[in-house]
Amino acid sequence: MLDLVVRNGEVVDGTGSAPKRADVGVREGRVVAIGDIDEDANETIDADGHIVAPGFVDIHTHYDAQVLWDPAATPSPLHGVTTVVGGNCGFTIAPVEESEIDYLTRMLARVEGMPLESLLEGVKYDWRTFGEYLDKIEGNVAVNAGFLVGHCAIRRVVMGDDAVGNEASREQIDKMREVLSDSIAGGGLGFSSSQATTHNDADGEPVPSRFATPEELVALCEVAGQHEGTTLEFIPHVGAFEDQHRQLMADMSRAANRPLNWNVLVPNAANGPYVEAQLGASDFATKQGGKVLALTVPDVMTTFLTFKAGFVLDALPGWRKTMALPLNEKMKALADPVERKRLADGASSPEAGMFRGLANWKNMTIVETFSKENEGLAGRTIGDVAAERGQDPFDAICDISLLDGLRTIIQPPLAGNDDESWRLRRDVWRDPRAVVGASDAGAHLDMLSTFSFSTAMLRSVREHGLMPIEEAVHLLTDRQARLYGLRERGRIAEGWHADLVIFDPATVKPGAVSWRNDLPAGAGRLYAGAEGIAHVITNGTEIVRGTELTGNNPGTVLRSGRDTETVTAR
Repeated sequence: MLDLVVRNGEVVDGTGSAPKRADVGVREGRVVAIGDIDEDANETIDADGHIVAPGFVDIHTHYDAQVLWDPAATPSPLHGVTTVVGGNCGFTIAPVEESEIDYLTRMLARVEGMPLESLLEGVKYDWRTFGEYLDKIEGNVAVNAGFLVGHCAIRRVVMGDDAVGNEASREQIDKMREVLSDSIAGGGLGFSSSQATTHNDADGEPVPSRFATPEELVALCEVAGQHEGTTLEFIPHVGAFEDQHRQLMADMSRAANRPLNWNVLVPNAANGPYVEAQLGASDFATKQGGKVLALTVPDVMTTFLTFKAGFVLDALPGWRKTMALPLNEKMKALADPVERKRLADGASSPEAGMFRGLANWKNMTIVETFSKENEGLAGRTIGDVAAERGQDPFDAICDISLLDGLRTIIQPPLAGNDDESWRLRRDVWRDPRAVVGASDAGAHLDMLSTFSFSTAMLRSVREHGLMPIEEAVHLLTDRQARLYGLRERGRIAEGWHADLVIFDPATVKPGAVSWRNDLPAGAGRLYAGAEGIAHVITNGTEIVRGTELTGNNPGTVLRSGRDTETVTAR
């Protein structure tokens, strides 16, 4: 007797092979048969007219905190995701010392856009080591969840307050190596770090990892390479790479003998030469015995900004300290004409570089407002409202945002929704120097809806005729699983884990994005389910039926070595 049989579907197995009509039989969490199955089952799903595919794999999330209060890691499974990797960009909530809890909590709220009140209520920090953190969530997740070990947490454990503003001594680097080794031995999937200029802590200072020397980064990567089944994730820079960025990634990968994926590559036709130059970091690393891949988004990048969060805006010259102020002080600053002029001048200065486009306030759209005084403004451009009021566009959005307690959501113009951009995007997906991902799910909760990357990609493939469905599924499943060495996941194959998604290829797409107040302490977030997803199954147990969660939590907490095998750089 089978536990489950999925009948009459078009099986797309994740390898890139053409679909084939077949049944899929599951017993004890594993696929045990593929083909014409006569055996009875405790549960049967009729998948006629649907694709039966491996569950999608999301290697770039920030669910580290959220899984503690939301075992389903929503909304990812609603989009067919059955495996997530957290702990990216150097930001984790383990390992931790009691003295560092306040710093880590406020840093996460600032740099990853998680409501501070939710973190304070939902994260108890009743662990110290990385292994103890994983034990805390073991047995209580709907999806399979693994976590990299974050550089910032390691630095704070070893250096305390000195982690901000200081290089580490040789003795401190040696201690960090010990902490990282213990964390990976406890189940961490590898090492992550960031030197992005957009990553600043609650005080407006660069996060701890940004003060690491190349020697420190390479020394820590070397430790990751001493353990089985590990990998590397890194943000070396925001903008075009220079020689030192390419060299650093090559050195890190070579020291660990592990692949390194960097975040993030956003292709559109307007930046074609830039895209090729960034991908060239992979060729540079290969020549030196490393393996470097770009993490790339599979959709037009839609970004929502607020002055309350200030993320991305704080990368503008002179904005960092103001965006880090407590809410009341920030509101006073934005109401001050002198401070407004200083901010506006910084945003439009040549020093703003690639962020200078943010100063084009008139072309931004007001997405959502929250006060009675601002009713009717949603959907209009800031420039239109400013002209109507006889104001400068920056003054107009400051006044509007102040009435909303700085919660007003604004959106820069979309770039890259033309046919040429879609062809470039497709070519990058296919490029062996890139891997699809960058969802950032669990982070920037008032800024991004890229948690729907999988259903967005499937919609785009259909609407733009970009590639066969089996190729798209391969790029969402087996490609990531093989990069991270996930044992017996990412494909539908006999003996492999029964992580499955059943979807209608003619209708699958993200649902409408809306605001939902469902976080601890009543905080809110951007949220969207999906259309066309019929069933999502993790380890043989259904976790999503239609648009609803089943409440089952059959996921595995993935631990290095046990659940991952070693993938080398050379």
